[in-house]
Amino acid sequence: MQPSDEVKLLREQVRRFIQNEVEPRSRWIEENDAIPEELVRMARELGLFGLTIPEEYGGVGLDLAGKCAIEEEFGKTNYGFATFIGNHTGIATAGIVASGSEAQKRKYLPRMASGEWIGCFALTEPQAGSDPAALRTMAVRKGDRYVLNGEKIYITNAGVAQVFTVMAVTDRAKGIKGISAFIVERDFPGLKVGRNELKMGMHGVTTAPVAFNDCEVPAENLLGPEGMGYVQALKTLTYGRVIIAARCVGMMDKLIARCVDYMKVRTQGGRPIAEYQGLQWMLADMAVARDASRLLVGRAIETLSRGERGTLEASAAKLFATEALAKVVDDAVQIHGGMGYMREAGIETVYRDARITRIYEGTSEIQRNIIARELLKDD
Repeated sequence: MQPSDEVKLLREQVRRFIQNEVEPRSRWIEENDAIPEELVRMARELGLFGLTIPEEYGGVGLDLAGKCAIEEEFGKTNYGFATFIGNHTGIATAGIVASGSEAQKRKYLPRMASGEWIGCFALTEPQAGSDPAALRTMAVRKGDRYVLNGEKIYITNAGVAQVFTVMAVTDRAKGIKGISAFIVERDFPGLKVGRNELKMGMHGVTTAPVAFNDCEVPAENLLGPEGMGYVQALKTLTYGRVIIAARCVGMMDKLIARCVDYMKVRTQGGRPIAEYQGLQWMLADMAVARDASRLLVGRAIETLSRGERGTLEASAAKLFATEALAKVVDDAVQIHGGMGYMREAGIETVYRDARITRIYEGTSEIQRNIIARELLKDD
């Protein structure tokens, strides 16, 4: 699927922004585990916070194909910054765009598109990571509001978010059909964000627990019909998985380019290591893994763009691309030798960042379960 001229132009703008503004600040982000405010301001001016929000609400209005094209570029720079933007324009806004009432869209989307309000998606709990059906956070209707009690963990962007899309149980007896989605604002009484977690990688973006203690949410902040939260979450995660796979393609692009440059200048035994067949084969396998990942992302995009479920295709893309990235970054370290283990080369940073891609928004094991279930189900 070829991107439109508008997407090509935006992609080029993002590429220049990454090269000129993000990359020079990448080491600072990594070492300080924070994103400079001037970088956030420039991202706002470029419209990056509104990538997937419809134009009528102040956004850019990219479809999934356009979003994935931009995510490839984000994959070539600081992963924390990429996640900060990607989470906000992905799973954090997708539910409001897809299921929000007109009043909800008018209230939240313009301020989210401008970057004034940052969003996050609160699903994971201490006992409900890979099993969303095991949610314990409860939402009880009391007059014109719902009262939420429970805890979420590992919530990306929670430290800076104003808008939380929260999954909670409204009817325990109905199982997954008793889960509902809510739009919760940071200053609603009873919502408390915990400390920013220290992570192996993905430095710069905040990840924190969120507690709800008799948190009162207006009834009009119910997102979609009551009992449809699980369905909404699965649809949101399906799209999110394709987006993560696309970002992995960009990360592999970056690693391959660095390996090519290094192999041409690094000498061993009196000649460039690019002349050694063993390293050539490693480079070839890296390129094949990247290209196969890109093709699986394209298949998932086309399937979802036709209005089909795309569950298998999205899981296949995420599974393959994240597992492929793990091998590609490991080979990149090996090609660089001792230098690859040093922070100076920047490869070890990608090595640490890449590890999360096989865990969040559905582990590799969960993706295999989904693929097998789709293959075995009766038509």
